[in-house]
Amino acid sequence: MKKKKILVTGGLGFIGSHTTVELIKAGFEVVIIDDLSNSQLFILDNIEKISGVKPVFYKIDMKDNEKLLDFFNKEKNIDAVIHFAASKAVGESMDKPLKYFRNNIFSLVNLLDAMEINEIRNIVFSSSATVYGDPETLPATENTPFKPALSAYGSTKQMGEDILQKVAATKKIDAISLRYFNPVGADSSALLGELPIGTPNNLMPFVTQVAAGIREKLTVFGNDYDTPDGTCVRDYIHVTDLAVAHVKSCDRLLNNAVENNFEVYNIGTGNGISVLEIIQSFEKYNNIKLNYTIGERRPGDAPSIYADASLADKILGWKAKLGIKEMVTSAWEWQKKIPELTS
Repeated sequence: MKKKKILVTGGLGFIGSHTTVELIKAGFEVVIIDDLSNSQLFILDNIEKISGVKPVFYKIDMKDNEKLLDFFNKEKNIDAVIHFAASKAVGESMDKPLKYFRNNIFSLVNLLDAMEINEIRNIVFSSSATVYGDPETLPATENTPFKPALSAYGSTKQMGEDILQKVAATKKIDAISLRYFNPVGADSSALLGELPIGTPNNLMPFVTQVAAGIREKLTVFGNDYDTPDGTCVRDYIHVTDLAVAHVKSCDRLLNNAVENNFEVYNIGTGNGISVLEIIQSFEKYNNIKLNYTIGERRPGDAPSIYADASLADKILGWKAKLGIKEMVTSAWEWQKKIPELTS
């Protein structure tokens, strides 16, 4: 039986690379597009080391509509697309909003254009808990009303879902939007993980870089929030669990099991963990003392957000399996391996 072919945009990035591995394990053929703006080419070899398969790779900036259309002329018979390719740092998006609107919206519209031309129906969209803004009640469910986005990044995810919903209403595509919370951790092989270029914008790689001596100290952005210990609370999810959710979503689309042309699912653990709890867990499970200090609040941060992910369990048959120990230990194993992989 011929394997189903999945296009993974941003497939050499943090979540994209882990999802590619899980897709290959599940028996899919994978083709990757990535512009290498926030990823590195050696990840392609590491995907092969883990999975035994080296996916076909194209270096393409998806804002370039002509190159994207040319890609689809070469790669025929794509059954579904998982769209990760986007700028993704909340803090940076506050300083460079136009970069985020340009990268995240133009690439999505170009992709949907190309899918329509090539009669590709199925797309899984990389959305985010930032679509909820600062919700009035927690945990956030899929029906929690959107509040104004607190960052340009969050705005692009709200816009992306709106675009998908309206295109799906034409019955030309079936779309599943996965609103995931805070991905952390690394593949159990320590051959894949989060590898930010420049100063990390996310908590976990900053933690691991401080532990490795690359950064002098970690600044915790505010300890005066209305949370148990005053620091921001998030729903941290292991990236491998998150990758599996994308495989489940592809299965649902390709089996024509969707009940609506546009479906959304929260992907999280349902547990809120504070920044200080992440730091303390990292120290405990890795037996390392971190140098950190308390700083001012950062613009764009909601005090607390965590998921009700019961719908994904009920409909997709997906539930998070890995806990905080696996998150912090796998992230540290990956960090220790990076110098060897990048030298």
